Formats: sequence, structure tokens, C-alpha cells
Amino acid sequence: MWILLGLLAWIIGSALNVWLARMPRSTATTLAVPVIFGLTIIVVWEAAVRGFGISPVLLPAPSVIAARMATSGAVLWEDFVQTVVKGALTGYVMGCAAAFGTAIVVDRFDFLRRGLLPVGNFVAALPIIGTAPILVMWFGFDWQSKAAVVVVMVFFPMLVNTVEGLRDTSSMQRDLMRTYAAGYWTTLLKLRLPAAMPFIFNGLKIATTLALIGAIVAEFFGSPIRGMGFRISTSVGLLQLDLVWAEIVVAAIAGSAFYGGVALLEKAVTFWHPSQRG
Repeated sequence: MWILLGLLAWIIGSALNVWLARMPRSTATTLAVPVIFGLTIIVVWEAAVRGFGISPVLLPAPSVIAARMATSGAVLWEDFVQTVVKGALTGYVMGCAAAFGTAIVVDRFDFLRRGLLPVGNFVAALPIIGTAPILVMWFGFDWQSKAAVVVVMVFFPMLVNTVEGLRDTSSMQRDLMRTYAAGYWTTLLKLRLPAAMPFIFNGLKIATTLALIGAIVAEFFGSPIRGMGFRISTSVGLLQLDLVWAEIVVAAIAGSAFYGGVALLEKAVTFWHPSQRG
């Protein structure tokens, strides 16, 4: 019965998405397609787990995960505040702000660009499992060390994107500003920063995912008795896989909302760019 229910849900979900794909594109249809697909996956997941009798230790059903989220709301909220608000968001703001300020200085002095960017590419290639334990030892086991890991992870992607964006103006545009007797700072504020906004927001969007990943992974190397990474590592050892999946769901929702908020801000700021049209 459960297998038939899963097949039926897949057929209905596929048919609905095919039908929506033929309709004129609108905000409603754009949102409906991923929602229907997500609900279809959840129903198929539930049917597969129950129909094939998969052990909850291997893969809990969505209903079990939802029940765990309902009964562990206080724990999930405490972990969310510790990891997302204190660790990821604080490190994200500090890292992106520092990278933006550094990019302005690097753009002003060309020798810094030639010297710092290769170092940045090297540091960005370092694995987090190598840098996180060091930063945890330096800054302690609380959220400050997680924020430090996030700063290291988001700094150089944001720096590289901002520097490239500041260089994304043509010689004709810069010559035009010089004919208006515009100095460096006027040209920066009136021409180069607006032109760099698509690159800057690209860096900000990349940093949203890196920030959450960095904060969670850093908690595996030392944390107080709260936080998403701490809860996942300890719950796996206790075979509480429903709580592990509940933390994963909260992290996915938080990451998607974080990315979506930056994307909406980008759409409002760079409405003039071709990528935001249509």
C-alpha cells in the first residue's frame, strides 16, 4: 500500500509540474513548482521508508522527524541561536565587511592586488578541517571561535569578487568621469561601486552557504553543550537519528532563508542589471 501511495504521489507531482510548465510564467507558478516537487519527495520518502521497512537508524521517516521537531523545539531554538545567530551571522558580517574594506584598499594600491590575491586564493583552498581546530584553540570553545572560522571562510571569496567587480568598468566610462573632473573617490562612489554590485552580491551569496557550513563544522572540534554541530555529533553517537535530521532540516531552512534574503536584496539594489530582468 505504501509503495503504491509513493508511486501515485510521484505520478501526480510530475503531472502537475508538467502542467505548470506549460502555463504562462508568473510568481505563483515559479513558487508552485519547487513546492510541489518538495512535497512529492516528502511523500515518496515517507512511503519508501514505511513500505520497505527501513530502520529509523538508517533513515527516519519525515513524520518521525516532524514529531521530533515538535517535541524538541526548545533544543532546536537554542542550537539555532548558538550556531546561526552567534556563530554564522556574526562571522558573516565581520568577514564580509572586512573583505569589502580590504578590497577598497587593494583596488587603490595595485601592488597589494598583485601580492594579496594569490595569498587569498591559497588560504581559500585550505580545508576547514585543518583550520577549524587551530581557531578553536585560539579563540576558545564558545561561539567566538566559530565566528572566527566563518570570517576566514567568507573573507577571501568576498574579497576576490569585490576586487573583480571594482575593475569591471570600461576605459570609456572612466575617461568620461575624468572629463567631468571627477576624482578617485567620486568615480568610486558614482561609477565603480554601482558597477561592482553584481559581483559584490555574488560574493555575499557564496558567503551565506560558507558561513553556515563553517559554523556547523567548527562545532565538531569543540563546543559548549549546545549548537547544531555539537548536537549532530552527539546525537549520532546516541543513535538519535531523528534529532540529527531535525537539526539538518533547521539548518537547511535557515540557509535557504539566508540566501533568499540576500538574493531579494540583490534584486532590489541591482534591478538595472540584465540578470535581474525577465
